[in-house]
Amino acid sequence: MIAYVTVGTDDTARARRFYSAFMPVLGYRLKEGPEGLSYSLPVAPGETPVQPDFYVKPTFDGRPASAGNGAMVVFEARSQAQVRALHAAALAAGGTDEGAPGFRAAYGPQFYVGYLRDPQGNKIALFSSNPAEAGRDE
Repeated sequence: MIAYVTVGTDDTARARRFYSAFMPVLGYRLKEGPEGLSYSLPVAPGETPVQPDFYVKPTFDGRPASAGNGAMVVFEARSQAQVRALHAAALAAGGTDEGAPGFRAAYGPQFYVGYLRDPQGNKIALFSSNPAEAGRDE
């Protein structure tokens, strides 16, 4: 099981604006400190934490943050409409489009996905595979 994912940033304020455009809608809560941004899902008393957490932090070595070639973090939305709405919100919050929401021939018929880059260049995807919704071939 993945415990957490971290991406780097050189501008925490820009990163906060971008990620806060969609992470709260997916249920994540933000804790911000001098070490950066920490997004986690809420945990009821007596329950085990839901993983993974998602961190956006300055680099430890002090060099500029950079996006990993081939690296991508993917978040699951509840519906195709939510993918479209969150993709648009993330673009309005400083992201760049890497692929408009829609079906892709390379994936299963229910896999609906939109791709973005955060202000630092990290690749982010938002997807839904809701079986109650029409698929690519329907």
